[in-house]
Amino acid sequence: MKHILITGANSFVGTNIEKWLMKEPEVFAVDTVDTMNDAWKQVDYTKYDAVFHVAGIAHVDPKPEMAPLYYKVNRDLAIEVAQWAKEHGVKQFIYMSSRIVYHASKDMKPNVTTPDTVPNPNDFYGDSKLQAEKGLNELACDTFKVAIIRPPMIYGPGNKGNLPRLAWLAQKTQVFPAWHNKRSMLHVLNLAEFVKQLIVREMAGTFYPQNAEYADTVEIVRCFAKEHGHKIWITKLLNPFVWLGSFFLPPIPKMFSDSYYVQEMSQYDFDYQVISFEESLKGLDARKTMR
Repeated sequence: MKHILITGANSFVGTNIEKWLMKEPEVFAVDTVDTMNDAWKQVDYTKYDAVFHVAGIAHVDPKPEMAPLYYKVNRDLAIEVAQWAKEHGVKQFIYMSSRIVYHASKDMKPNVTTPDTVPNPNDFYGDSKLQAEKGLNELACDTFKVAIIRPPMIYGPGNKGNLPRLAWLAQKTQVFPAWHNKRSMLHVLNLAEFVKQLIVREMAGTFYPQNAEYADTVEIVRCFAKEHGHKIWITKLLNPFVWLGSFFLPPIPKMFSDSYYVQEMSQYDFDYQVISFEESLKGLDARKTMR
């Protein structure tokens, strides 16, 4: 049996990983702990095979004065927890980083990540994650395996991210630009299965999981509108406004630019695709999420 500790209680990702692993109680024993007020130090780490560290501050276009807090939580806390785990005999440390260590989409230039792409964060969220990775890799050794996950946008039921907002928009607007794109995304259940495989196989290294299919903003809107019986006119006549708006409105590049991993980076000798992209959209209820 594998004993797992998730540091970052009640988080969207942590909660879903816990539920997924606990579907096999004969294989996994899972505990969670809060990282506030040093509560994570009160746990007996000697009984755990792996620590999955999800605690962190999310990417929410913060103000510059928040930078020290981002480094304190995303970098310093992660390294401190890993050091503590290593000293207490934990064999594997899994860290939730982000694809944004490469670049955050802030214009309409294609943001394509290949195996040769060098991380070059353009905000302190991405930099705090990248610096955490460097510190964690310095701790890695034969008896302490470090696995870094750099996921694209994670979504799923209950997540209050950009996808539910897009679902809400698809039910309200009458027209939408025909600006097709490609974006890497990762459903939380596919992530959960990926984490499970990392634990079972005791893997180390840097990983790039994503859905088997790229997302297209236009097709997502079309799908949500159809699901809710809402008629919407998708037209290229609005495309010039997308281009012009991208220079003034930060949400537009996030919604319409190309931003993806090449698929070869996300293929491994195990299958972690437990839900297709089309099926995953059916599980999102924008009305509940937007409340």
